[in-house]
Amino acid sequence: MDSNELEAAMALPAPAPGPPAQQAAPAPSEHRDRPPTATVAGVTVDTRHWIGGERLDSAATFTDRSPIDGTPLAEIARGGAEEARAAVAAARAAFPGWAATPPRERARLLHAVADGIEARLEDLAAVETADNGALLRSHRRGVMPRAAHNLRFFADRLLALGHDDFATRGHTNHVTWDPAGPAALITPWNAPLMLATWKIGPALAAGDPVVLKPAEWTPLTASLLADIAADAGLPPGVLNVLQGYGDEAGEPLVSDAGIRRISFTGSVPTARRIARAAAGHLTPTSFELGGKSPLLVFADADLDLAADLAVEQYDNAGQVCLAATRLLVEDSVRDAFLERFLHRARALVQGDPREDATGIGPTIHPRHLERVDGFVRRALAAGATALLGGGPHTELTERTGGAYYRPTLLTDVAQDSEIVQEEVFGPVLTLQTFTTEDEAVALADDTRFGLAATLATGDRERAARVAARLVAGTVWTNCFFVRDLAAPFGGSRASGMGREGGDWSFDFYCDLKNTVTAPKGWQRHG
Repeated sequence: MDSNELEAAMALPAPAPGPPAQQAAPAPSEHRDRPPTATVAGVTVDTRHWIGGERLDSAATFTDRSPIDGTPLAEIARGGAEEARAAVAAARAAFPGWAATPPRERARLLHAVADGIEARLEDLAAVETADNGALLRSHRRGVMPRAAHNLRFFADRLLALGHDDFATRGHTNHVTWDPAGPAALITPWNAPLMLATWKIGPALAAGDPVVLKPAEWTPLTASLLADIAADAGLPPGVLNVLQGYGDEAGEPLVSDAGIRRISFTGSVPTARRIARAAAGHLTPTSFELGGKSPLLVFADADLDLAADLAVEQYDNAGQVCLAATRLLVEDSVRDAFLERFLHRARALVQGDPREDATGIGPTIHPRHLERVDGFVRRALAAGATALLGGGPHTELTERTGGAYYRPTLLTDVAQDSEIVQEEVFGPVLTLQTFTTEDEAVALADDTRFGLAATLATGDRERAARVAARLVAGTVWTNCFFVRDLAAPFGGSRASGMGREGGDWSFDFYCDLKNTVTAPKGWQRHG
């Protein structure tokens, strides 16, 4: 894989499904006699839940469709409170044995699951491309290898985890990371398998069995992962996959007293609902909730590099929470930057993500396309100008049946406007200008989010000075999407709660214990 694809794969971790997650689920279909599997991209996928080491069906189903052409891929078992209770019970039953499993054996099993992902890389890439519409070559070269790497990293990190003993008035302090209990992991649709293993890896390494609820728009590779984990020898109940909608399956899952950790990636409104449910049992939560990140381009920047960084924000049809969707450009280089940006952006080929020539694929779902277009239409009505795109790719959508939105750049936008302040989660960027460093920082920090920020500058001192003033969990300078698993990841303000990655993940998925031992008193009496 080339470095850009690897870096993109290593950074994708943050989507926000937005309002569609809050809409009522469609009426269930009943397919009691349906086959238990579907064939997707030539791959057999089980459409049932994976609970307690067994496949479990539901009377009701939901239809999973491809965003590429709208074709139905599978009828998926639609879980509810009953299936959620069963999944939590399976995880609870597995907890004592998994927590007692020696760290080296836990690590070995995680490596075995990673081996299975790599062995089925082509199947996983083909199925996930059909399911979420991201580029097939990115899945092959970056995303799926990263899914395996997530497991390997935390397996190895577990074996290196530790804290030096320290003394207090001659007493010894010894810190340990104890398994906390079953974890509920709720993942989004923009990088389904990679973001699932980003959570599964540290949770299982920590000794916590998991209940994974994948997004209902992209459930297929989670089911394949269950097969891979079983083949690798993961004990029953250690990994459970619960399919369904948030209000039907997710809500009873996070409300269950048997869940001791909740990790969620998605929208702010859904996080609030989860937080209310978790509060009843004081269940610790970790939230990654998307952003409205800026890309600051200073006059001393390499403008070719800056234009490349800006066009990169259209990756995955803009459905990346880390995307720097607000281009803030120093006024004196606005025209020079725009010339370079528009030249590159207009060269992007939009179409079928399975074709090598394609540079941007579809949005995830027709409902999401309508949501993205609503933001743009309201912005245009309020006086914005579309320098690029400005609407759906109608011809491509009508010809294929998919959900394609043109790469869009809007200017003449007010700082307090909806299009600047709210996450669109599509291929839509805005352009604003600034004249001073102070103004640039003020514009960059003037949203309710704080996930990431990107700087393009040729001045090392300025880079350090500006980075220190930005409200963001990650700041990139003259680069983008470069993220090491050892680094903390998360957002500030409405972009999330907590940090994961490296030892921070173990701090979340474990109960930390300090054992204090006196220097005397070891003699037996009597």
